[in-house]
Amino acid sequence: MKKILFIIITLVLGILIRLWFGIYHHDEYAETHLFFKHRPILKWTFYSPIGMSNLELDDLNEEERREELLFEEFVTSKGMSK
Repeated sequence: MKKILFIIITLVLGILIRLWFGIYHHDEYAETHLFFKHRPILKWTFYSPIGMSNLELDDLNEEERREELLFEEFVTSKGMSK
């Protein structure tokens, strides 16, 4: 019984950590940071396809555009990666 309870608690904690924490790659420096997300999402790793280049959002393909918008929502708008 204790073993099953331990497994269930471990799985629940793992899912909660996956939903509420993430890792972002700094867009200027070669650094990786753990952060707390403002809403739950399964995405774990965030990066900026634009980075420090002069590209615009319109210059990116659909997948890169989605990645940039998520990076802006979860990282840049919260004061991280400055």
